Amino acid sequence: MKAKLNCILLVDDDEPTNFLNKIAIEEVECTRHIKIIPGAREALDYLSCASQPAPLNEKCPSPEIIFLDINMPAMDGWEFLQKYEALPEAHKSSIIVIMLTTSFNPEDELKARKIPAVKEFRNKPLTPALLQDILKKYFPDNC
Repeated sequence: MKAKLNCILLVDDDEPTNFLNKIAIEEVECTRHIKIIPGAREALDYLSCASQPAPLNEKCPSPEIIFLDINMPAMDGWEFLQKYEALPEAHKSSIIVIMLTTSFNPEDELKARKIPAVKEFRNKPLTPALLQDILKKYFPDNC
């Protein structure tokens, strides 16, 4: 049996989307923790906590994947990425950031491709097949 990921982080303000994404992740059985954070600012705070040494980080396991929405109130996905890029490496480590969006605007995809932290630009919803695709590409030894 292959090792599971420690944590997948969903950053999206839409509860039904988070519910469906969580079901897809649970179906694949690839992670020990699924964290859902409804706002970009809260996600940045979470990453600061997750980068702390144990036992300070017990409530916030370090994610290997972040699924990030673009359109959120207060701070959107683009603003999150600006702040994320400025974080110390310890806060980001080797996290794979996937923009998961309803946007079909080609400008959004072009913009995302210019941001080094963003590894993929995918359309919602997250499906088990899409997740398995991502896992095979970035975590071939897991799941």
